[in-house]
Amino acid sequence: MLKNAKNRLSRTLTNRHKIAIAGVGTLGAAALALSAVPGNAQTTTAEAPTGKVAYSNEQIKDVKGSVTDQLASASVKAEDIAAKKAEQEAAAKKKAAAEAAAKKKAADAAAKKKAAAAAAAAKKKAEAERKAKEAASRSAKRVQVKPVAAKTYANNLDGWIREALDIMKKHKIPGTYDGLHRNIMRESSGNPNAINNWDINAQNGVPSIGLLQVIKPTFDAYHVPGTAFSQYDPVANLTAAANYAADRYGSIDNVNSAY
Repeated sequence: MLKNAKNRLSRTLTNRHKIAIAGVGTLGAAALALSAVPGNAQTTTAEAPTGKVAYSNEQIKDVKGSVTDQLASASVKAEDIAAKKAEQEAAAKKKAAAEAAAKKKAADAAAKKKAAAAAAAAKKKAEAERKAKEAASRSAKRVQVKPVAAKTYANNLDGWIREALDIMKKHKIPGTYDGLHRNIMRESSGNPNAINNWDINAQNGVPSIGLLQVIKPTFDAYHVPGTAFSQYDPVANLTAAANYAADRYGSIDNVNSAY
């Protein structure tokens, strides 16, 4: 009988039951070994069973459910932990990305500001160089355009004739070097202080004076602006006489005798 009962027990227990019993270990073993406790709470020694052994499937199901619930709870907790960890990692990455973006933005702004400052400095330097170059150019032009030095003449007959010719040219009075020189040599021999005290002019109180022997009324009437008011001044005497000769004879070059 016992052998057959054991076989029936083996057939009754499925793999699912075996797994549940193996999961709870001692609890399953106790469920098979212990019998029901009487209501009067007195403990008696049970005799060995001679009939069939009945097992409760409900008890095994409850054990299996408890283990499954524990495993499910552990799985949920693990999933929650993994989700929180992933969320923290995502938040950390987002924060790091935001910080990197802020640093890049600040660096770009600083670089832009630096470039603008460099451009402004370069522009200012270029402007200063341009002004300096223009100033140097103006200075060079001033150096190049030097005022013409006043023309000088020798204090002799040649110098007096040349200066008189320049003044005559300015006032459009005709005459040449040869015409002046020829009449000078005949009238005074080149002496600016020569004076005629014997001719009719001298007798009338207006002697002929100077290089071209000009009397005072003629000198005053034909005096050329810019020259001295003296008959003894060589240049003033020559220009006044040439001016008179141009008015009367067309040019000092046309005079070949007393005039």
